[in-house]
Amino acid sequence: MPGENLTRVEAQERAALIAVDNYDVTLDLTTGPELFRSETTVSFTATPGASTFIDAITRTVHSVTLNGTELDPATVSDGIRIQLDNLAAENVLTVVADAIYTNTGEGLHRFVDPVDDEVYLYSQFEVPDSRRMFAVFEQPDLKASFRFTVTAPAKWQMISNSPTPEPVAVDGTDAATWSFAPTPRMSSYITALVAGPYSVVRSELTSRDGRTIPLGVFSRASLAEYLDSDYIFEKTRQGFAYFEEKFDFAYPFEKYDQMFVPEFNAGAMENAGAVTFTEAYVFRSKVTDAMRERRVVTILHELAHMWFGDLVTMKWWNDLWLNESFAEWASTMATAEATEWTEAWTTFAAMEKSWAYRQDQLPSTHPIVATINDLEDVLVNFDGITYAKGGSVLKQLVAWVGIDAFFTGVAAYFKKNAWGNTELVDLLSELETASGRDLSEWSKLWLETAGVNTLRPEIATDDAGAITGFAVLQSAASDYPTIRPHRLAIGFYNLVDGVLRRTHRVELDVAGERTEVAELLGLARPDLVLLNDDDLAYAKIRLDEASHAVALQHLSAFESGLARSLVWGSVWDATRDGESPASDFVRLVLGNIAAETESTTIRTVLGQLALATKQYVAPARRAETLRTVGDTLWELAQAAEEGSDVQFQLVKAFASLASTPEHVETVRALRDGVITLVGLEIDTDLRWELLEGLVLNNAASDADIDAALAADNTANGQQSAARARATFPTSAAKLAAFNGLVESDTAPNMIVRHTALGVVHTNDPAPLEALVAPYFAAIADLWQNRAYAIAETIVVDMYPAPLASLELAEATTAWLAANPEVPALRRLVGENLAGVERALAAQAADAAAGV
Repeated sequence: MPGENLTRVEAQERAALIAVDNYDVTLDLTTGPELFRSETTVSFTATPGASTFIDAITRTVHSVTLNGTELDPATVSDGIRIQLDNLAAENVLTVVADAIYTNTGEGLHRFVDPVDDEVYLYSQFEVPDSRRMFAVFEQPDLKASFRFTVTAPAKWQMISNSPTPEPVAVDGTDAATWSFAPTPRMSSYITALVAGPYSVVRSELTSRDGRTIPLGVFSRASLAEYLDSDYIFEKTRQGFAYFEEKFDFAYPFEKYDQMFVPEFNAGAMENAGAVTFTEAYVFRSKVTDAMRERRVVTILHELAHMWFGDLVTMKWWNDLWLNESFAEWASTMATAEATEWTEAWTTFAAMEKSWAYRQDQLPSTHPIVATINDLEDVLVNFDGITYAKGGSVLKQLVAWVGIDAFFTGVAAYFKKNAWGNTELVDLLSELETASGRDLSEWSKLWLETAGVNTLRPEIATDDAGAITGFAVLQSAASDYPTIRPHRLAIGFYNLVDGVLRRTHRVELDVAGERTEVAELLGLARPDLVLLNDDDLAYAKIRLDEASHAVALQHLSAFESGLARSLVWGSVWDATRDGESPASDFVRLVLGNIAAETESTTIRTVLGQLALATKQYVAPARRAETLRTVGDTLWELAQAAEEGSDVQFQLVKAFASLASTPEHVETVRALRDGVITLVGLEIDTDLRWELLEGLVLNNAASDADIDAALAADNTANGQQSAARARATFPTSAAKLAAFNGLVESDTAPNMIVRHTALGVVHTNDPAPLEALVAPYFAAIADLWQNRAYAIAETIVVDMYPAPLASLELAEATTAWLAANPEVPALRRLVGENLAGVERALAAQAADAAAGV
């Protein structure tokens, strides 16, 4: 039988044969730490006499009963699929099996809290992992009703999609059984089970249709003191009110629970009425304002999915982008309009758009509407195209059709397709009706082609400085030559009392390689011209020469954080493309970052500073640049406003980039309290970051890490310790960390991730040279035999990218030539290579500039 992969053709064939009515799933979670008992009864119709299969990833299948007939598990099951032959018109199938707990964040994940030894479980099913908990026809268009019955320790909380029933004690044991009511019809990937001694805070709200919606916020008991549930409820209420009004559709489920769960792979998951979030959103130490804002956007992103994704669901995974792009756009819109985070679109420009532009210039870029042939295609498509470019393009579509028409079309879409499955055309048809615009050409150019365009102004003036000619020039990469229509604004900015302030704005449609802008003729040329002002369009922007000079000299003088973010992005794009020396970008950051007011922009730009310093600056200048960066970041941190977000971020960046004996002593003194900055608390998580900065320079020992872990023997502490141990700047330490993950599969997902981050955290990348051959020798087997979440982390995050050398590029190219199979793995390795090639080009540009 085929393996775990499912092709689109198989899904289409199965959907043509069967329709599912309901599942009755009974789970026993009292059977030990490795396995749990899963019994599934599914009722479905089928073409009489047809054959198909049901998905069930199991340790042991004990029995399979189809329409009263016992089938031999050894014959019909391979531990992944169960073959079903000679189906009747009406069918009842019962499968009894032992399923496996995971520590990879897929299926039913099991975690033991090191603080109190309590067991916590949560499910994560997107894309294809409900089959790890129960037998299921695992594809989004085979919706059904699900009824869960669960036996577990009586002291546990039990959360699923339906409201939690009163448990019934199991006589003679400390267990109880929860019998949930059937769910509405939904796809299997948004079903959920969360179980354990979670701490819970409850509240409620009133829906627009008058129903009382119970609310719950859950966390592990050992983190409960840090959970700001009142704030989470406040954002949830704001989101409910906003979406119910804009979507003109009441919240579709009976309750809304939000669980912060351990070792979660993503930011969150939109299980219907039972959303799971990463514990990184439970703030036990100070976090950046960027992180606090991101949590709000994520809360609203998942809430938007209750309508778009859960109530109405894609037919197949090629429309995954529409789910995620809509939630990205809607959550940013709601954050900006319904919460205190009014600059959310600046955050979107700084983070999501930079992600999208980066992804769209990789050799693996793809149309927003991607070809999804099988599940492996889906798994590697949770990327910057699916989320960020899609969200950016939706923002442009809204600007084109108008916000009122857009929401009118969306509301009609929900009403017409509630509880069903749809394709892209179903949404576009409603938007066309609402707006009166034909979207077929827009869809073809924007959704069915790949690549990002570049827009540049061409400006002519007379001797008096009046504009005599103004055009927007559009170009495209040779590999992806599509020229697209853009709805954008052009902003004129002038220095007024030392502030770069917008003095004129025009909004227009740009199409073709050259668009004349007649309405700007005769106006005085401003100090700075900004294409794509307000960030309506999805395109890389270049400044004209005079505007570029003003931007570099007065970047921190922008009155608008969004305009400033767009200029940061434009200069970074030029640096990545080798048009501007990386050393210039480093100087720009060091000269302006302390005055930046938008937290996510600070966070993004400091990350770009690290990449430019370590991989884009000419290697001969790397050590000198690192020293200058460290020196300046510390100076800026000392001068920053007491207790400010920028002070906090500058200290964190300094610790991560410390490279000299003087830096080391400062980091050590900060950690030990010998040096203090007013307003900065050296709390638990910051202490770990400072320790890692010492390890980075071989100025701390294993004993120091042991002592830190003894003081913080928590899940976070264990992850930080794993990262710190992998950061030691020796070949032996890097190889030991890598081999520890490759030779054993016992490490949970978060330990794997943090170890990988430590391995590639280097100042001098030379120790990573010892990793190149073992890496390429291991990845094919890892891809074949490990869980996807683990294999992807090792392939992407442990690639020795900081080497950024011709030798690494050649080794990567050789592996690709020798391994033509496994397209999904080749895609990830090809993206790694693209990063090295871009770094080499940037290094050459920086060296040629001689700066």
